Order: sequence, then C-alpha cells, then structure tokens
Amino acid sequence: MDFLNKNTSISQFILLGLSSSQKIQVLFFIIFLLVYVSIVAGNLLIVISVIFDNHLHSPMYFLLANLSFFDLCLSSVATPKVIADFLRKHKTISFWGCMVQMFLMHFFGGGEMSLLIAMAIDRYVAICKPLHYKSIMNHKTLIVFLLLSWVIGFVHTTSQMVFTVGLPFCGPNVIDSIFCDLPLVIKLACTETYILELLVIADSGLLSLVCFILLVISYMIMFITLVQHSSRASSKAVSTLSAHITVVTLFFGPAIFIYAFPFNSYSVDKFLSIFYSVITPLLNPIIYTLRNQEMKAAIKRLSSQITGFFLAP
Repeated sequence: MDFLNKNTSISQFILLGLSSSQKIQVLFFIIFLLVYVSIVAGNLLIVISVIFDNHLHSPMYFLLANLSFFDLCLSSVATPKVIADFLRKHKTISFWGCMVQMFLMHFFGGGEMSLLIAMAIDRYVAICKPLHYKSIMNHKTLIVFLLLSWVIGFVHTTSQMVFTVGLPFCGPNVIDSIFCDLPLVIKLACTETYILELLVIADSGLLSLVCFILLVISYMIMFITLVQHSSRASSKAVSTLSAHITVVTLFFGPAIFIYAFPFNSYSVDKFLSIFYSVITPLLNPIIYTLRNQEMKAAIKRLSSQITGFFLAP
C-alpha cells in the first residue's frame, strides 16, 4: 500500500505507554487483562440476556443491548494490543494500523454517542408521553435509531480521518499514549494543521459538549415530570434515569475534556483516554445491572438455565 502512503516517510509510530518500569508494566498487564475480560463478560451477558429473555424484549433493553455491543467493540479496538504491549519493551504500531485504530475508535465512539441520545429519547417518551409510548417507540423506530447510530458513527469518523490519512508524516513519530489518538497523531504531521485541529474540536469536542448539554436538559425535564407524579412506578423510573445519567456523564465527560481542548498538552489526557476507552465500557454493564432489578432477575434466570443445562443428566 505504498501508493497510499506517498505523503509520509515513516512506516510506524512509537508508543510511550504508561511507564518505563518493567515491574509496573507487568502490574498494568494483569490489571488491564482482568478489566478487559470483565468488559467482554459483562457486556456479552447483557446482550445474551436481552436476546434470550422474553421479559427484556422492550425498547429500553433493545437499546441497552446495542449499547453493550458498542462498548464491546470500542474497548476491543485498542485494548488487546495495549495489553500485549505491556509485555514488550518496544511498543510500536504500523502507520496504517494507527489509522485504522483511530478510525474504529471514533466510529464506535460516535455510534455510542448517538445511541445514548436515542436512549434518552426512549426515556423521555416513556416518562413524559407514557400513553403514546408503544406507538412511538415501535420496532420501526428502534431500527431507525440503530441505523442512524451506525451512519452517524461512520460520518463522524470519516469526516476527520479522510484528512488525517493524507497528512505528511516525516518525523518525529513518538506518541505519548498507549494507543493512537487523533489529536496526538495530528500534532506529528510535518505541515500546518490548524484547520484540521479546528475540525477535530468542532467534530469531536464541540459535538460532544452540545450533545451532553442537550441530554442534561432533557433529563432535567424528565426529573421534574417524575417529581410531579411521585409514586412507586416513578421511584423505579428515577432509578433507571439515574443509571442513564451516570453512563452519559462517564462517557461524555472524558471525551469533552480530551477533544474540546485537544491540542494543549495535558498529562491527564492519557489517563482520560484510558477511562474513555477501557473503564467506561466496564462500568456501563455494572451500573445497568446493579441498578436494574429486571436485568438482575434476567441474569439469574439465564445463570439457572446454563447451570441446569450442564448439570442435566
């Protein structure tokens, strides 16, 4: 693919990682491996539970299962290589490996952002227009929401990567992170990138900030509506709503900080990137399962079925 790589003279990037100490890197290897296994197990458990448990065949759980799928994909883009790199003295990634990594990170990240908005719409209709919920949140609407999430994720990443891939890279090629991230890679280009920096701020940072503000406003409206109709059902809705708000904050918070001001050198950005791509996909299933009685009951039923299958004579 040299003809695609004609604007750059480097074939790989060097990743600095989290530490130069071998002992600390082994510790990170164990921690990240356990976290990644938990991410895969937790999110797969939600997806399987929603698919096979008839009690969870509703719009809210359909969207939740797809959120878990996005989390699974987002964490799998870079985390397996990050885990393997902790055991390597020299951490490198090929030029095109780096480009693909950034493309997929923003693809699944943009899709998940759109899906969180869809989940907020679902809760808004359920709380503020309960009599019309089934007619509005029908199967066709859910499919449209899901397709839009994939399309928005694709447009979001393509609009940035189409310019990044064509940048000339002639050195240096050192990235102070554990994986490729758009602001860090753009800074290494051997040309003026001011316009592209503004595009990243508008596309990733400003978009995340605006979406977060709109989501907060919508959740405030829902809370006010619930307070005006206090009951046992409303108490259950408040618990569900709290889980949604927590997930939205965990997802958008680091993204806003990283991409709204991406080209200032903050050492904390490295750890926020880890939180955004590794910790949040782990916390999402924990938050939704621990705060949702129906999900916990479905997981228990699924566990009983699996246990019964293997113990059956």
